[in-house]
Amino acid sequence: QAENHFVRGLVHMRIVIVPGNGCDNILDANWYAWLDKRLRDCGRFDEVVCETMPDPHKARRSVWLPFMLSTLGCSRPDTIVVGHSSGAVAAMRLLEEHRLAGCVLVSACHTDLGDAGEAASGYYPPSGGEWKWSQIRKHAAGNIVILHSDNDPFIPLPEAQHVAESLGVPLRVQPGRSHFFSAGEDLVEACLAAADAAVSAEASGST
Repeated sequence: QAENHFVRGLVHMRIVIVPGNGCDNILDANWYAWLDKRLRDCGRFDEVVCETMPDPHKARRSVWLPFMLSTLGCSRPDTIVVGHSSGAVAAMRLLEEHRLAGCVLVSACHTDLGDAGEAASGYYPPSGGEWKWSQIRKHAAGNIVILHSDNDPFIPLPEAQHVAESLGVPLRVQPGRSHFFSAGEDLVEACLAAADAAVSAEASGST
């Protein structure tokens, strides 16, 4: 019975790619289209979603979170969200209120780093409210994979270290990946790790 449930979990899992800000067309930016194809080709997911976000440059919370819920299907608990940069921050705020099967956070931060545009986006304390770390972890069932580079020019490593420590999960520090502008197997591995954990949790819950 557990084995059959495991197989069903593989078939009915969705994954959604949420980009960083500044992407007028998600399929022409960074690694998003590459990862979309890799995840479709691997056969692990029933649906892979990779759509251009509204308000792509300001990436405001008031615009992105409703779009993620209504259009990208992030209200469904069988969904894993892969968020990059602003997309990672949006995924964390979404998890404060909504359950997901898991998430992959790439180049995440927890402060606006003194940038006025980031402060105005609505995600960060104090204007965005304090982070609800325990709720984020609970609503992802602890299935959170965090990737960060050791030489990110925009988001210092201590930002991601704080996120990982606050969520009680390991931090995968990748050498020389900058702000993760380019494709890499580490991204695929992180997504599959989150999928494996989600399926294992589902199978355990059925026994």
